[in-house]
Order: sequence, then structure tokens, then C-alpha cells
Amino acid sequence: QEKSSRLSAALFGEDCEISRDQLYELLKYAALGKCHNATQPSWCHIYHQSHLAGVVVIVLHEMSQLHFYKFYLQFKHLRKVFRHRFTLTPSANFLASLYGEGANLKPQNTAQGLTSTSSECIPKSSDLQCDPIIRKYGEKKQGLTSYTLTLEEQKKNDYPIKGSPGCKGYVYTECDQQRTDSSPLFGLDCEMCLTAKGNEVTRVSLVDAQGQCLLNELVKPESTVVNYRTRFSGITKKMLLPVKTRLPDIQTRLKKMLPHDAVLVGHSLNADLQALEMIHPSVIDTSLLFARNGGRRFKLKFLAKAVLGKEIQCEQKLGHDPAEDARAAEKKKKNHIPAHPLTDLKLNLEMLLTTEKLAEVSQNKAALQPPGCRVQKQLNEPPHLSKPCFLDCLQVTGQKPLLLGRQQLDSSGLCQSNLSTSNKQILQRALEDVPLSTFSIIQFSLGPEYIASHLLAGLCEKERSKLTDMLTIYAGPFEESFCLKSVKKEFGRCGPIQSLTVVTETYQPYVCIQYEVLEAAQLAVESLNGAEIAGSCIKVQRPVTAAMLDCDVLIKELELDVENEGVIYVAGLKKSLTETDLEEEFSQLKDLETLFLPKDLQSGKHRNCCFLKFQKSQSAVDALEVINGWTVKGSKLRSRNALASGHLWRWIRQMNHSNGKQGGNILYEKMEQLPDSEQDLRKKVKKLDQHIKKLYRSLQNNTLCVVLFPGVNSMHGSQSGLGLMGIKDDGGRSAC
Repeated sequence: QEKSSRLSAALFGEDCEISRDQLYELLKYAALGKCHNATQPSWCHIYHQSHLAGVVVIVLHEMSQLHFYKFYLQFKHLRKVFRHRFTLTPSANFLASLYGEGANLKPQNTAQGLTSTSSECIPKSSDLQCDPIIRKYGEKKQGLTSYTLTLEEQKKNDYPIKGSPGCKGYVYTECDQQRTDSSPLFGLDCEMCLTAKGNEVTRVSLVDAQGQCLLNELVKPESTVVNYRTRFSGITKKMLLPVKTRLPDIQTRLKKMLPHDAVLVGHSLNADLQALEMIHPSVIDTSLLFARNGGRRFKLKFLAKAVLGKEIQCEQKLGHDPAEDARAAEKKKKNHIPAHPLTDLKLNLEMLLTTEKLAEVSQNKAALQPPGCRVQKQLNEPPHLSKPCFLDCLQVTGQKPLLLGRQQLDSSGLCQSNLSTSNKQILQRALEDVPLSTFSIIQFSLGPEYIASHLLAGLCEKERSKLTDMLTIYAGPFEESFCLKSVKKEFGRCGPIQSLTVVTETYQPYVCIQYEVLEAAQLAVESLNGAEIAGSCIKVQRPVTAAMLDCDVLIKELELDVENEGVIYVAGLKKSLTETDLEEEFSQLKDLETLFLPKDLQSGKHRNCCFLKFQKSQSAVDALEVINGWTVKGSKLRSRNALASGHLWRWIRQMNHSNGKQGGNILYEKMEQLPDSEQDLRKKVKKLDQHIKKLYRSLQNNTLCVVLFPGVNSMHGSQSGLGLMGIKDDGGRSAC
């Protein structure tokens, strides 16, 4: 049976911004595989790339993420097909950056005014500045000590510290010798059960740098076991019955086994050391090494699948298997830091990918850019290294890339437009030519009359106003002497509040509450309307404006959005709870894949809500029933289906905290033209969505399709772009 290609991307919550370099990295690998120095992208993983039928990139010229969310209901096909979405930094010359800035594209066929081009490209230097590991640690290969946590980092992440009040009675390993890059590395992993005392160790595993298991011992807890957590730990009551080993025995053995310059490595190693009641001064925590924007972390099961393409900790197996994790790590044993086998030994996974890319960077930096191929930049745009054009590599192998649309690049790298070409003509040509090409870039446009600066600015202001209304609720009426503090506390259990004001213009007082997340406002409407709060039976509603008349329809469609499949929103969390605490609390939930805990933009502190992403949609439904009314550390939780868990969450926060200057100088004297123009624009967008649907349905199965809203970058202002991607499967939908 032929294998199907699949796409996995860690795009959730804040971690949704992709640079042009990373996009180019994806397209290059998808088109070339492992040939011509192409490597797996650092931010996503394509499984079975060799089975891809082709790559199709659809570029929506001069459109941004603002257009997608403003006309969300009109983009019916896009929002129901493509699960993976990401923000794109706008470019002054998007096509040039997409093709590779060394590209010299010449017309192939201009029948009926249609621009179709092929490439004659010269390979150039590669730029990997965007990779999160490289941003943090630099481009040069670094030694072991570069990745060990400082004392401050250990304190910040709840590591047991010698002399701290909470570590009284803990055993110190006495590994005080100076660390070097050649110090021995040991992987540590513990499994815990829930006892009357709390979390207690039931199994300890230690491996050396060669993957040899030095210790794999069952431990009998001191207190009565309340929950063996067999599905996660693999520990059963029967297994522990004959065990005589206790925690002090393990502490003594570990202390004897570890050399005085030993470095321990693990995933969320603080939890293991706390459970062991041991203190070790030199650690590498791969959950922090792989942490994304906002401090979000991933589990080994997800990383192994996303980076290695390997399924581990499968449902069919009971608990975590250290031997299985050893085989996963051994696959990547080329790196300067040796591979490690335990569940928590993920250090090499991404480092190995970046090592090869760094070598390529250093080799190609000496390459000089040929004259006449430099793309002119807008003022204030940061310097950007040119990248090798991979389209010529396709031609060398006999594959002809198809570049179809209104624009082409001339010899100077500047875009030339042919405005006589319609989207319908482009679609007809694409339906004929795309099946004949393994790599295609198809460009559609709304036309210059719909992308004028005053229209864009007007759309931005109107969308910001509508978004504010969707995040706002009015509650009341209350008694004249009502307790505002109790009202704020009750509504705060639905999610983080941005502002709360008392409305006094009415006969009886009301409160106006603006939330930070869309789910919080919806939860307040659904759970508190008709409730008795502060001694009054109140009504909870959103503002009534013309723009809000379709709010219920929009909410319903957001719930059905593929980006929100298997994701739920949970509110009412105490801010003192850490991500580790929540992972522990939610560990019993089946198929939980990722936990995202938002942070405040100014203080960096966690908010009182989180998003939980599950591998299966039914598991998310089951989790909702369990969590609603669940009490965690004395706080009663509320939950509902997610509305803006992925890319939309990030965009809402950007819009919500913007100062209204994004659109540049708004031409208010032309604003009266907006209603008619917007109505026409809706029709245009709906038609464009139908064109994309028709083209997408014509694609072969196993075709990678990427839809790009490049964004706007001009003297009038800037709007970030948006990308959607997926691999078409048998059902006509993008596979993940």
C-alpha cells in the first residue's frame, strides 16, 4: 500500500509566527527532498516527502491576515480545509523572497495577457537566523556547558536548590567539580504515582551518553497509593507488591553512581528531582531548550512525532518505555552532544537538525551575490541575506516549475504587473498546467481598486471595532450599592479581564467588561446570563450594533474551524499554578497533546486560563464533561470549545493591544465609499474562495498546498501576512 505524506507543525497559541526564511525552507525541502542540501524544516515536519505528488503555492496578492479574518465567513473553503496557520512578516517584494532573490524569471508564454514564467536561478547563501535554537544560542556550534541552566534559571523553574527553605531534608549529590564540555552526561527519568502524600517515585531510570542503562529500578512509595497512573507510568499494583527498594536506597545509589562533574539531562527535570528529593547543581532541561514564544513547552511524544516522524508511547503500550525512547534518540546520533534514550532525553532532536543547517550557512556565507539581482528594499526594512533559488534544481532534474499570475520578476528582481489578466483566466490556465508540474506558484489578486490604502485602513478600524465588541459584555442591572469586587471575581472566573467599568447612565447600574480572549466573553454570556450575582438576577449580553448582528453565526463557524478541532478552553485557574502543576492535574485526560498557558504582555505572568489540545476530537469532548465544575487547588473550573486557540488567538491579541496606528494616515474624506466597496469586496472574496476550492479539488492526493496572504508593507502602513497549509488527502481535506 502506497504511503501517504503527512504534515506536522507545532503552531499553537503564541507560537504561530513564521519568517520568510522558514517558509522558503519548507518549500525547498518539499520540492527537493534530501537532494541539493535541502533539509527538513526546523518548525514543521513532512513525513514521506518522496511520496508527495507535488507542491502548489497559492499567493493572494496584496492581501493580509486582516482580509482573512474580516471576511472569515466568505472564506468558507479555506477555513474548513487548512488546519495549520501562521503569521508572515510582510515583505516589500514578496514574490522575489518566495522565488529566491537570485531568481531571474523570464516569460514563457504570454497568450491572452497571461504571465507564466520559468526560472534561471543561481544558488546562493542560506539564512537560518529564524530558527529558535539559533536565535538563542547563536550560529556557532557550542559545547555542553552552553546548555546547562544557570542558578537563576533553576530558581525560576522550581528546581531544588541547596540551602533553600523548601528543600530541607533533600539529598545533595555533591557533584561540585567544575564542568567542561567533555563532562559526562547522564539521562534521568522518573515515573510517579499519586499517593496520600502527593507524587512519589515508583521507578527511576538512569542512562549514560552511550545509551547504556545504568539503573532501572522500581521503588515502593512510603505512603498508600491513591492512583497508580498506569496509563502513563506503566506501574501496576502487582508490580510494586514484591518491591523492597525505598527512596533512600535510590538516593544513595544515585549519589554513588554520579561522577563529581556529572551533568544530568531530562525533560522538566525539576519534577524528577523534586520527586527524588535530591539536589544536583548542573542540569540541562530540554523542555526549556525547546520552549517557544511565551514559554510554551512540548511533550516527548509530540516532538518525536514532529521531528523524527516516530510514534512513541503509543496507546497500545502500557506506560512509557525507556528502551523505545532509546531507539528514537539513537536515530539522531551524529550530533556533538550524544544521543540519550529515556523519555525525557530530547536534547538532540532539534539540535541535530540545526547542526547540519549551520554547517551549510557557514559554507555558503562566502558566496557573493551576482550583480543586478539585488532586490530593492523599502526604507527601514532590515537587511536580509539572499537565499539560493531551488527552482533551477528542479529544472536540472527535468521538472518544470510553473509560475502563473499577473506578476513576473524582471532582471533587476522587481515585479512587473499585467493587469489585463483576470482571476478566471489564471484559474483556467492553472487547471490545465498544474497537473503537468511538480512545483507551482499561482497568484490571484482582488485588483488594485480593492487594495487602496484608505480602504485597507478603513477595514482595519472597522474590524478592530467589531473585535472589541465581541470581547465585550454588559451585565446587570445591579442594586445601587452592589459589591463591584464580587462581580469582578465572578466574571473573572470566565477568563482574563482587560477592563471593567460601571455604567451609570442607566436607571440601575450595569457593568461593562472587556475580556482579553474571545472564549471568556462567550463563556460569560453562556454561563452567567440569568445568574444571581451580588444579590441581583442579571442579564448578560454583548453590545448590539450592526456589525454584531452576525456574531452568533461567526461564533458557531469558529467552533467548527479545523484549527480548533480537538482544542478546549479552560478558565478559573489560580495564577499561582505553574505549567507543571497543570500538566499534572490534567494528566489523567486521555490523548492530551499540548497545554498552552497564555501570558500577560506587560508582566509576563500567566493568565487564569489555558488551552488544551487533544489528539482526537472525541477526547476533547470527553474532557469538557470532566473539567466543567472540576476543582483545582480550591478553584472551580469552567470550560468550553475553543474559538481562537491557534493563529486567531495571536491576531486577536495584536489587534486588541494595537494603538490604532497600523493603518497609517486614514483618509476620512473617502470613508463614505466603504459600504459599497466592502459589499463588492465580499463578493470578490467569495468568488476567490470558490476559485481556490476548484483548484484545490483538482489537485492529486498527497499534494502539499500552501495558501499565502503576503501582507502589506508600504508607506501607508503595514499589515502582517497569513499562511495556511496542508497536504491533500483522499477526503479532499488537508492531512496533518
